[in-house]
Amino acid sequence: MTRRTGEVLPGVLPAGLAEAIRGTAGDIAAVLRTPVPAGRPADTAGLPVPRSTWTVGEAAAHLAQANALMADLAAGHERPYGDGTPGSLAEANEHALAGFGEREPGPLAEMITAQADAFLTAVDERDPAGLLSTPLGRMTPAVLGSYLLTHMLGHGYDLALALNRPHMLDARRVALTLPFMVQAMPRVADPAAVAGLTASYAVRFRGGGPRFGVTVTDGTVRTDHEPPSRPDCTILTEPVAFLLLGLGRIDPWPVIARGAALGWGRKPWLAPRFPRLFRAP
Repeated sequence: MTRRTGEVLPGVLPAGLAEAIRGTAGDIAAVLRTPVPAGRPADTAGLPVPRSTWTVGEAAAHLAQANALMADLAAGHERPYGDGTPGSLAEANEHALAGFGEREPGPLAEMITAQADAFLTAVDERDPAGLLSTPLGRMTPAVLGSYLLTHMLGHGYDLALALNRPHMLDARRVALTLPFMVQAMPRVADPAAVAGLTASYAVRFRGGGPRFGVTVTDGTVRTDHEPPSRPDCTILTEPVAFLLLGLGRIDPWPVIARGAALGWGRKPWLAPRFPRLFRAP
């Protein structure tokens, strides 16, 4: 069977994930290439990113570097990058940025799309059941692809917000982040937030989308792609709101106030606490 460059045949990545990765990279590049409107600073690279210490140029440079890292991991290369904790990953990010001089949006847009394509080409050669080393533990190629998509959506949202452009998150793309999110949650649980807590959650996406479960037992977090049969709290959430909450891009109370996330069950008061159980890496 003849393969096009970057094409992933069935069995390596789940349906739609390669398209979402390529499409998200393209959408981010389009945001970075947007002409500067009249009355706005010409130096878009120096614009601040909301809720971040980075500028647009730094956030785009990080994305270019991260996509290159993911492509290397998909090729089976070992690339040490922190120890998996949020603090160590932040430190590794800053160290990598310090050694990378490009900050101009145009060249970085090219790098982001090129490295997303490189990832898809590399992952095409992997054993679907094999495990690859990543900053957040060993993952199958499918989960690593979900990780790449999640990372691009988070920082793509930041760049769109900074440049006053529509973001690229939608329910279909968010659903494809769940394999990574469910696997990563126990690793990024906030020890202080889960200490002494015993609770079970069922999380469902509005519109009949995916669902999963989270169980906390005295500080130990376990996740499952199926929710518990008798959860203490069920959360029904809009998919985009879920991802932005999970990545620390928005605060829970405005989401709850506008009805984008609802909680009920034997202990409905656990719902607002849920996003704060985790620290985005």
